[in-house]
Amino acid sequence: MAIERTSVDWASAKRVSYLLRQSFRYEYPSPIRDLNHRLVVIPPERFGDQRRLRHQLSVDRDGVRFEDRQDRFGNMIVDVFAPLVSETIEFVAEVSVERYAAEPNRLADGWLTEGYLLEASPLTAADERIKRAAQELGDSAEWGLPLADTINDWVYQSLTYQHGVTGVRTTAAQALEIGSGVCQDYAHVMLALCRACGLPSRYVSGHLLGQGGTHAWVEVALPTKDGTGDAIASTFDPTHASRGGLGYLTIAVGGDYSDVAPTSGTYTSSVRGRLVTNKQVALVDVEYGD
Repeated sequence: MAIERTSVDWASAKRVSYLLRQSFRYEYPSPIRDLNHRLVVIPPERFGDQRRLRHQLSVDRDGVRFEDRQDRFGNMIVDVFAPLVSETIEFVAEVSVERYAAEPNRLADGWLTEGYLLEASPLTAADERIKRAAQELGDSAEWGLPLADTINDWVYQSLTYQHGVTGVRTTAAQALEIGSGVCQDYAHVMLALCRACGLPSRYVSGHLLGQGGTHAWVEVALPTKDGTGDAIASTFDPTHASRGGLGYLTIAVGGDYSDVAPTSGTYTSSVRGRLVTNKQVALVDVEYGD
């Protein structure tokens, strides 16, 4: 039985468990061939304090082949191949996960080997306005978590949440110019600023309990300075000016949205398909500390 999130004492919660169910249904006006699809909907087995307990990915037709792999970010990728889809194809992902409080997301030594944490990606390149803002923000706060907090608040105050004014190809610079967008735009603007300030950071795709669609936020990785060479990745959600919490469920990480798009692919046909999605995240167990 699902637990109402409003009844939870989140400050005292030590462990929480979730059940996630997502469906992606594609509808086509005529048959398509050679479907080659990519799904990023299953979280890794472990991610910081988050553990995947079980998962299942199903499809509503025969003759479909699945192949699992791990990408360079450690995400679980499912490649789907179907020789023919007559009218519809639906993918259903069911996942059980749990999270533990007070377990930091520790990145092992070598975490900066791949430059994506500091390099501008196609969707997070800094224009002159972002560079000026980064300079001002960098001058106003100490490098590290204080600067990340300052950027988080600045992005929250600089954008208005609004559907329909941006798309998956909208850059951070474009979203800031518009002054509106959705969670992925907030994340892209924060990433652009963090990277311009020399703060290693990455895009996170997942779910926030109580929200209908997928959610996006940012992790800032900072050295532990304990001699190990490790780093701690801290959560920042500029859409809500928050530092995250147990109500967040991570699916994948990358340089920007293009690395973690939940569903994408190609097929042979001249017709365009229509995507219908559905998601439910249920909180099923809470354990409190002493």
